[in-house]
Amino acid sequence: MRYLGGLTGRGVLKHNGDEIARVSYDFDSFFKKSAGVTSCGELQASAAALKDVFGRKNIQLLTDDGRLLDLRFSEKTLPPSSNVAHVDVIGDLPTAQ
Repeated sequence: MRYLGGLTGRGVLKHNGDEIARVSYDFDSFFKKSAGVTSCGELQASAAALKDVFGRKNIQLLTDDGRLLDLRFSEKTLPPSSNVAHVDVIGDLPTAQ
């Protein structure tokens, strides 16, 4: 597995194409021959916004620099007042050189 670097910034959290909230993100990307490029990390938003989408399918992040990323929550539960969630990321990720 090779580390490709980090992705950090801000963007819009979406569910089924509908805008939910502005968020911050901090992801790390890796390359593995069997899986290709993968990424995971933290998504920060209001506790209410995270509670609204936690565990749902079709969650996306449109970053301010134009990347469209598909998100899947990594954890089984979200603490009630948490404003941070761990996610697995696929989509418009950096390529492995």
